[in-house]
Amino acid sequence: MLYLRRTKGRIGIGFICALLMVASSVQAQKGRELYMEEHDQKPFYFGITLAGNTARFQTELHPSFRTQDSVMVAEPLNSGGFGLGLLATARLSNRIEARFNPTLIFLDRAIAYTLKYKDVELGYQGDKRVESVIVSFPFQTKFRSDRIGNFRVYMLGGVKLDYDLASNAKARQAEDMIKIGKVDYGIEGGMGFNFYFKSFIFSPEIKISNGLRNLHSRDANLKYSSVLDRIQSRMIVFSIHLEG
Repeated sequence: MLYLRRTKGRIGIGFICALLMVASSVQAQKGRELYMEEHDQKPFYFGITLAGNTARFQTELHPSFRTQDSVMVAEPLNSGGFGLGLLATARLSNRIEARFNPTLIFLDRAIAYTLKYKDVELGYQGDKRVESVIVSFPFQTKFRSDRIGNFRVYMLGGVKLDYDLASNAKARQAEDMIKIGKVDYGIEGGMGFNFYFKSFIFSPEIKISNGLRNLHSRDANLKYSSVLDRIQSRMIVFSIHLEG
């Protein structure tokens, strides 16, 4: 948890620096030629997404954790990933847009264990990693500010549906597995910036994505799985959208 707080602290400082640079850019744009003036009247438009993320599991221990004597600590770790996606946006009004952003996400999340007795693979301490290839279907609503020269700010919120192509929920392997289900759903929120150029819009964005479903397919016979009850997804996503 302390590691996560430090990570979020660094993210916050970085984002404040980005805001200061954006403010300087806005000041520099005053009086410049306006690009893509007709774009704001389009009923819909499309784009592509390049994304990086910081992801982790949010876990709750099972009551049986207190009664067993082999696993002393089980806690999630932060890890990085990336994604590629498409973007479709529909204009609902001057301030509101609806957006669909299907994305293919590659993740490698882990849980760190401390054991009372030495394990052949982990020793007394080690990680169990869960690789995921997720097809995510986010539906979002964007709330846009007024355009200032070739710049605009927006807020967004919405829901998502995820399908894990690499899920191991039905795998039949030994006691060293943590089984994760295929389907997840959750909520998202964030903010971003539109920078207008002559032929495209460059849109950096940050959002928080939280899964609501318990992904854990618990098996009481599996050593590393039985001590966990709930496992939910948590993710901070940094995206670059290129829109036309």
